Amino acid sequence: MMQQYMKELEQEPFDAEEFVERLAWRTIAETKTDDDENFNPSLLHDSFVQAIKDLTLLQERQKKKCERLEAAVREDEAQFFQEIHNLLEQNKKAIDTFQELDGKINHVATKVLHLGDQLDSVNGPRARVVDAQNLMTHLNEFLTTGPLTSGIFTDPTKVDKAAEIVQKLYLISQDLPSPKFEGLKRKIERKYDETERALIEEFSAAQRRDDFKRMKEIANVLSQFKGYPQCIDAYIEKSQAGCLLSKDVFAHLVPLCQLNYEVIKKVFNNPEQVMAKFVLNIYHLKIQEYIASKLSSKLDSYNYLKTLYELYFRTNQLSQELSVFNMGSDKNYLNKLTSNIFNKYIDNYITLELKCLKERSSANLQRYYESKNHQKKQIQSGGFQDLRRDLQAVIGTRANINIAQIENYGGETFLSEELAITILQDTKNAFQRCQLLSKSEDKASNATQILDRLLNSLMIEHVDYALELGLQAIPVVEGSKSPPTLYFFIVVHQSNNITHLLEKQFTDLAVPLIINTPKYNDCIQKKKFVLEDIERKVNTGLDRTLNAIASWVKLYLQSEQKKTDFKPETDDFDTVASPACKAVSQYITNVIKEIQTNLDGNNVSALLQELGVRLHRVIYDHLLQFQFNTAGAMVAICDLNEYRSCTKRLGPLVAELFETLHALCNLLLVKPENLQQVCSEDSLVNLDRSVLHNFIQLRSDFKTQKQNFLKV
Repeated sequence: MMQQYMKELEQEPFDAEEFVERLAWRTIAETKTDDDENFNPSLLHDSFVQAIKDLTLLQERQKKKCERLEAAVREDEAQFFQEIHNLLEQNKKAIDTFQELDGKINHVATKVLHLGDQLDSVNGPRARVVDAQNLMTHLNEFLTTGPLTSGIFTDPTKVDKAAEIVQKLYLISQDLPSPKFEGLKRKIERKYDETERALIEEFSAAQRRDDFKRMKEIANVLSQFKGYPQCIDAYIEKSQAGCLLSKDVFAHLVPLCQLNYEVIKKVFNNPEQVMAKFVLNIYHLKIQEYIASKLSSKLDSYNYLKTLYELYFRTNQLSQELSVFNMGSDKNYLNKLTSNIFNKYIDNYITLELKCLKERSSANLQRYYESKNHQKKQIQSGGFQDLRRDLQAVIGTRANINIAQIENYGGETFLSEELAITILQDTKNAFQRCQLLSKSEDKASNATQILDRLLNSLMIEHVDYALELGLQAIPVVEGSKSPPTLYFFIVVHQSNNITHLLEKQFTDLAVPLIINTPKYNDCIQKKKFVLEDIERKVNTGLDRTLNAIASWVKLYLQSEQKKTDFKPETDDFDTVASPACKAVSQYITNVIKEIQTNLDGNNVSALLQELGVRLHRVIYDHLLQFQFNTAGAMVAICDLNEYRSCTKRLGPLVAELFETLHALCNLLLVKPENLQQVCSEDSLVNLDRSVLHNFIQLRSDFKTQKQNFLKV
């Protein structure tokens, strides 16, 4: 049992209640038989007592075991403490020994340095004396007549040593008096130049072999010579040979610079200056030559500007990519190089830009009008022309002759969104060139001039001209035979589309160039002036168009509406809308569709409402010209229902007007004794009494029932 208790007590986590439960169940299970169903608490009590004794014994054993282990741990602790104490003593002794050794080393090092200084003080003058003796020996050789015979000067493999000696002799010779040593100086100079050329040739040969180690050695030697810049030039010339042969020159230059920058850092002691000269040579010789060849060819103004923009853009892009290389402290070095190349090309940029825009817009407009077989003409507009048009309309209507010569060009609007997009694309390119090619102080002014050209070519020469033609093409209604053919709604639709394109380009391209400058307000005012003039002509045209519609409806109803429609002599007829009403309704429906197709936004609602108001006035006046019996009043109400059906899309105001007119027509139908009640209804109660009396007087029975009618 002890082993069983140990297993249960060592379980993690240990639960005392579960332990007691298991003990109880185990005791019951062991003492219970199959036929014994009674519970024996005495056996359970004995089991618990025995378990307590066992656990007490187990506790005592474990306690003794813990005491033995603790005693062993204390012994180990004392032993380890003593060992650590000994190690600390040994470490302390080692530190003292190390400090003593370090002091001795420093003492010895001081003596060694002192000895070295003494040796240098002795060896330095001796070395200088030896060098001076060697130089005197070589100088003496230069003083002798004939060629130099020393191996150091005749052996090509010793050119580095010869260069060092010749360079020193050259410096010495500069201090010698001229008359006496003129021959010596010339001989040394000749050897100096010869050695310099030999080194440069050797450098070029090493460059061809990609022997960077040898190139560095020669560059170090040549750095003391006057011809060192020639060495750099030779390297640059060899490295950049053929760099203009590639189709995409700019794309080839960046890898070229990256490759040579690594070589320059390996070879030259002053890589920043060498790289700056390398790039200078690319800009002022290679790129400048390439740009000159591109722009000097016979190009028209458009292709010249396009090429200039592309070259300037690519050069700036190249400068940004090359800015990662270290070329000295001047951060604007690459920008200065670019400016030096392009200044002569962009000084007169805006003059050429405006000339190009004018030529291209004029040519595009000319081609468009030629494609329409139209010769652009001067159009006279204003108050006198409008008065003349109105007089011709009045005289023609009364005399029934056509004296107003209206030309509608077969429905051609002379507006083209494709042409507008072409002009806008040209100005878009111009704004982009202005952004890049203009100087910062001229940018806003140049953008303003480009905008002026756009407003003139697109809005005045094209849209305004088309509106003038559209105004003249609006028919003057002189008869009722056929309804007027109206194209002005299409003109408005196309002009609105072009205006929206203009506004978008102004916001996207022009505003960023002029914002926060004095030119901004000027441009806003110019655009506003042009667009307001166009809007005024659009409104004039829409007003004339509505007048034409209303005039035709009026004339058609006067011509086609018969008196018998509203005062039939017999009751044998169908109570339906009159033919004249149906024709007018069909025409108005077509006009509404035309308006909704070509106009948008608030313009549609306002125009449809104005059309409804004018149509209501015409129909109202038209009804006042007739007398109505009971059957005719039914026809009039049918007509009003037809008018209400076709005008229900014209807005709530128009619906209310026709609802009131319908109520007035009911006065023609009701019995005399019910008139008072009908006039008191909501739709008529607010009308002036004279209006009600005017309609009541249209009844055919007005004279016989006059006394009853006057009570209303």
